[in-house]
Amino acid sequence: MKLVFCGTPQFAVPSLDAVLEAGHEIALVVSQPDRPVGRKQELTAPPVKQAALAAGIPVTQPEKIRNNVEFRAQLEAIAPDAIIVVAYGRIIPAWMLTLPRFGCINLHGSLLPKFRGAAPIQWAVAMGDTITGNTTMLLEEGLDTGPMLLQQSVPIAPDQTAANLFEVLAEAGAPLLVQTLAGLEDGSVRPQAQDHSQATLAPILTREDGRMDFSRTAPDLLNRWRGFQPWPGAFTEYEGKKLIIHRMQVADVGSFVLPAAAEPGSVHIEDHRLFAACAAGSWLELLEVQLEGKKRITVADFLRGATLAASARLGAPAQ
Repeated sequence: MKLVFCGTPQFAVPSLDAVLEAGHEIALVVSQPDRPVGRKQELTAPPVKQAALAAGIPVTQPEKIRNNVEFRAQLEAIAPDAIIVVAYGRIIPAWMLTLPRFGCINLHGSLLPKFRGAAPIQWAVAMGDTITGNTTMLLEEGLDTGPMLLQQSVPIAPDQTAANLFEVLAEAGAPLLVQTLAGLEDGSVRPQAQDHSQATLAPILTREDGRMDFSRTAPDLLNRWRGFQPWPGAFTEYEGKKLIIHRMQVADVGSFVLPAAAEPGSVHIEDHRLFAACAAGSWLELLEVQLEGKKRITVADFLRGATLAASARLGAPAQ
């Protein structure tokens, strides 16, 4: 097939490579503009652009695409058989959806109709799911509502974070995309409507999603920490300062003399270890923390440099 490939982050690079290796012609790669990165804010090309240029593929990076007359003319001149969209980061306008004969094919990191939206991988982990996967689908104007083409399931390990699950799904999704293209071409893959009644949303993450709410259970908070890696992570407040929790685990309440009843957010120190009370009598053990303006340290070092009163608590003060 003659294809146009739309993608931006590292998640899309294995798909780009796999489509090329399968022998398809990628006439153009569409990626978001270069952005400032890091502390020095150096202008950096997105991973998909870097991969495309290394493969000798033309790249365009329009800031906007909906009413971009020049960009539309460029795609119409190519007349692609399909447009591949993998983590591009832009809403595909109606004129693009109807341009290719096989449509706009999207690789989405969830088992649709579950987790429609911008952050399906993060929310699958944050909600404590043990299975997720990839779905190839035909894009339409609704948010991830288009007919499905192929799916694959991928397990989520108990200690897996969204950051490393991204890598797993990216690698697994690449051959699924190639299989989808082959199936569309020979007619063996046919679009199947989603069951919209089973749809759930995976909205874009905000900084506040990382704020720890100790009225949740310890397993719930741990899952959210796993899901919100590398951003927004998990944080709370201690004595009016932001406290980032870099590592944590659910405490075995049978192994230590923890208070039988404690308000969520209250803390307990035992044997140079720090525990935080959560809902339903559950406790988190905090392992590595970073106080606002300080370096990341182990809890043992944190306790050596801080004096926690028996009444100390994490999070917003009790009302």
